[in-house]
Amino acid sequence: MYTPTMEVFVTGATGYIGYSLVKELIKRNDRVSALVRSKEKAADLAAMGVKLYVGDLQNVQLLEQAMAGASVVFHLAAYAKPWAKDERTYRQVNVTGTDHVLTAALKNNVQKVILTSTASVYGPAPSPQHPVDENTRRTIPYTNSYESSKAEAEVLARSYVKQGLAVVILSPTRVYGPGKETDSNGIAKLLRLYLAGKWHFMPGDGNSVGNYCYVDDVVRGHLLAMAQGRSGENYLLGGEDATYQQLFALIARLTGKQRKLIPIPGSLLRGASWVMVKLAKLTGTKPLITPDWTRKLLLHWSVSSHKAERELGYTITPLKEGLSRTLQSLQQK
Repeated sequence: MYTPTMEVFVTGATGYIGYSLVKELIKRNDRVSALVRSKEKAADLAAMGVKLYVGDLQNVQLLEQAMAGASVVFHLAAYAKPWAKDERTYRQVNVTGTDHVLTAALKNNVQKVILTSTASVYGPAPSPQHPVDENTRRTIPYTNSYESSKAEAEVLARSYVKQGLAVVILSPTRVYGPGKETDSNGIAKLLRLYLAGKWHFMPGDGNSVGNYCYVDDVVRGHLLAMAQGRSGENYLLGGEDATYQQLFALIARLTGKQRKLIPIPGSLLRGASWVMVKLAKLTGTKPLITPDWTRKLLLHWSVSSHKAERELGYTITPLKEGLSRTLQSLQQK
């Protein structure tokens, strides 16, 4: 389906994955337009030649106008932060906002929508030896409102497929790599703190498994899904599994800096996060972490990307190589 110089519309273009995706689309000579909340914060996108529409996902009329003539829509915008003063924000942005995007795409006869979700919808894994895949059915309640809202958005997307809109759902795991240091690029923040000698903690006993996908792989996965992803299908975009102990051991080898890390029991993490939330409500600030997200940290998130590899040609950058590139980028700043 993919041809050069396509009309492409992107939401979430100032985010970590979205910004990297837009750069690749521009390199391919696609004509890119994007929904942004602030023209000032998107000045670098405008400098690349991206046509900007200023607004948010609640403005249906603007979305319909912005998508006019677009062949493909990449919907990456989401509220993914671990904290919201009003829990309804997650659903308003991630479900209602997605509904508005899909409605506008249907009205504009868009050929394909690529919806970026999260692998958290399908996890956690029952054990590190049994990774989740697209057929896994969740066996425990969602740990936070972000996960539940993204799960609802996936159900919504499939209802639009029944109406004739081609929608492909992509579910990345923990994305990392060079680029913007945002809430979605937490590994880069962790690496910077580690390099500065300011990271001293190990979540739990360090044996919980996470899956880490390199940002360039995720961007490539989006382009592959645009070209050959099947409508109504979901593709998990993962990388390598690693326990926290394995992750920090690899970071120590790559940096040559061996840090003493203090294991923080789950009960202590949850207690501290509960206090942080209470203080945040009193002071109007944001907590570093919430009880919901501490529960997530201590589960296993082993993931299989075999379907994306088989159907899309998705490839995985080894964790050692990806972390090495990320560290080089941080050290050059």
